[in-house]
Parts: sequence; structure tokens; C-alpha cells
Amino acid sequence: MPVSWWIISAAAVVTLFAITAVPAGLLAGVIVGAIALLVLLALLIRYGGARVEVDAERLRAGRAVIERAHLGAAEALTGEAARNAFGRDCDPQAFLLLRSYARGAVRVAITDPDDPAPYWVLATRHPERLAAALSGHSVTRS
Repeated sequence: MPVSWWIISAAAVVTLFAITAVPAGLLAGVIVGAIALLVLLALLIRYGGARVEVDAERLRAGRAVIERAHLGAAEALTGEAARNAFGRDCDPQAFLLLRSYARGAVRVAITDPDDPAPYWVLATRHPERLAAALSGHSVTRS
């Protein structure tokens, strides 16, 4: 998660505390602030906690898992291509792992004839590294 989202969330909690504490008292402000803090923490951790992992047998994207034997070509997408992959160029049956703060994505073809999704599009900060891992290649960091 971007740091700015945490800062905005902290400002929201402080604001809720203040607008509750002034008219209703300090205890009410603390209670509302604590509830807001817990709700925002849960939301941010859940939204930002979707992990993408590749190992020798499978690809995990959030709660979705697929065997590597059912994966086709992986294509790294950046800029306009990444935005279009989640928007106008997206097949309605595709599996999407969206993270609005990640500027890149990887589109992976699905070769399983029983899977209704023709491909997966996974938002990531490192599309070249993920595409290389899915293709069995290595990419050096720059």
C-alpha cells in the first residue's frame, strides 16, 4: 500500500475523533476514533494484502490458485497497456487481481479447457519480474 493511503487514513481517524469529541466528549471521540482505526486498518490490510506468488507447481494470486501446467504465455504490461488490460480490452470472463496503486500488470493465458477464464490479469509493481518467473526465466534488477 502506498504511504499516502496510510497518511490519509490517519488523518481520517483524527478528524473523526475531533468531530466527535468536541460536541460529545472525549470518551465518545476515543470510541469513534478507535472503531474507525480498526475498520480502516482491516480494510487497508485486506486490500493491500493480496499476494502474488509463483513456485514450481502453481501460481497464487490473492485467494486464487492455478497449476503451472495450465498456464500459457505471460506478458508484462505497463502504462496504457496495463490500464487497458483492466478496462476496455478486458474479457468479462478473465480473472483480475486489481490493485489501483500498482502501475503494471501481467496477463497470463490459461490453457485449461475446463477453466472459463481465458487469461488472468494480475496487477503488480514488477511486471517484468513476474512475467519472467512465469516463463521460467530470470530477470536482473536494475
